Amino acid sequence: MKLRTWLRPGMLVKRWILLLALGVVTTSLGLAMGLAWLYRNYAFPQEVSGFVRAVTLQFIPHPYREALMISVGSVLTVVGFWQLSRSLLAPFLDQRADRRGLAEILQAHRFGPQPPEFHIVAIGGGTGLSTLLRGLKAHNVALTAIVTMGDDGGSSGRLRQDFNVPPPGDIRNCLVALADAEPLMSELFQYRFPAVGSALDGHSFGNLFIVAMTQITGSFERAVVESSRVLAVRGRVMPSTLENITVCAEFEDGHIVRGESTITQQRGRIRRIFLDPEHPEAYEPALLAILSADVIVLGPGSLFTSVIPNLLVEGIAHAIRMSPAIKLYVCNVTTQRGETDGFGVVEHLEALERHAGGEFVDCVLANDNLEPTRALEAIGVRRVALEGLDRIRERVRVVLRDLVNPEQPWRHDPAKLAEAVLDIARTMKQDALAVQRKPSDRPMSARSMVQQPLGAGRGE
Repeated sequence: MKLRTWLRPGMLVKRWILLLALGVVTTSLGLAMGLAWLYRNYAFPQEVSGFVRAVTLQFIPHPYREALMISVGSVLTVVGFWQLSRSLLAPFLDQRADRRGLAEILQAHRFGPQPPEFHIVAIGGGTGLSTLLRGLKAHNVALTAIVTMGDDGGSSGRLRQDFNVPPPGDIRNCLVALADAEPLMSELFQYRFPAVGSALDGHSFGNLFIVAMTQITGSFERAVVESSRVLAVRGRVMPSTLENITVCAEFEDGHIVRGESTITQQRGRIRRIFLDPEHPEAYEPALLAILSADVIVLGPGSLFTSVIPNLLVEGIAHAIRMSPAIKLYVCNVTTQRGETDGFGVVEHLEALERHAGGEFVDCVLANDNLEPTRALEAIGVRRVALEGLDRIRERVRVVLRDLVNPEQPWRHDPAKLAEAVLDIARTMKQDALAVQRKPSDRPMSARSMVQQPLGAGRGE
């Protein structure tokens, strides 16, 4: 990609490299002609003639002598020029918060910033959403994260109760995931005070910062915007609602549990999730982002406590359904204790669409690396099963990839996940364009593409 950027016409780089090369060649020819004249017309003393023969490589026959000198000289010139450029430019590049390479900086200077390939809206919460954002941040896409506001445990729960503010924890994780600031700044936002028994026990600095910014600016949404500037966030992070909501679960035996942190502690099968209040008002910029998106990604993350609560906010599910975007559901790589014990990919999708009021997903991305590990056994979870996929393949596209993080096998690998999401988006976009080129009696949406194969090598 960087080589292609360097070779792009109009970069005003190749012409000066050619001029530099021409200057080096001309100078070298002049020196060569001078040395040849000197060698032919000057009698070297006996004591230095051996040295001259060695320096001029006369022990190597023609034309290998010339080829060797040209090769060595070319390598030395390129390496020297490259290292000199890096030494001169390194202080300036190190001060840039966005960490772009020199080729990208020159391209933006010459042609302006590159338009994003896709406008992606990611909906969810917890570590799953931040994992997705961390992977997508490395690509040329416009990102918007819509975060659930149901967290009531730990630092977020205490701050929510003490200051009557929306829970900042999931927002903080997404801000750090999208941050282009210095690593120390990201570590600062994630720092958790270890002072046992004190008022700061268990609080993270980022949560306190967002709450303090809320008090200063007078609004939570303004605090998120200002925090994004501090961290030089590449994208937008916003809540799904600003109302004080509580996530509630009704289990198969009929008993109801209130509070996200309490739901996962139960041992039973969840029948449905609902919010209190039942129909909280959606954050308007979130609705606008959904309606203008190219791709909407739901998950990964806790199905019942991170992903589904967003769909229960008034207007969110309807906006997703009305959006022309590709709707992609990313299934978790493992089950979650207390939420999805025994669930397969099909059960995840059915629960998601049931709470959203009906079918709306165009594509499901799932992990096909089902190899068990001791780490999974230690925490009591299993890989999400792939049985029954034929039941949904008639209406949604199913893409299977190895998405497991080798270091944390219960989570997605950010880079693998981002590549898979973008491959799906590109393929479905191409399919839609191909259909548009054909004569048709009616327009077709991304949903109508779902039965077409994803193509060889796509992992299906």
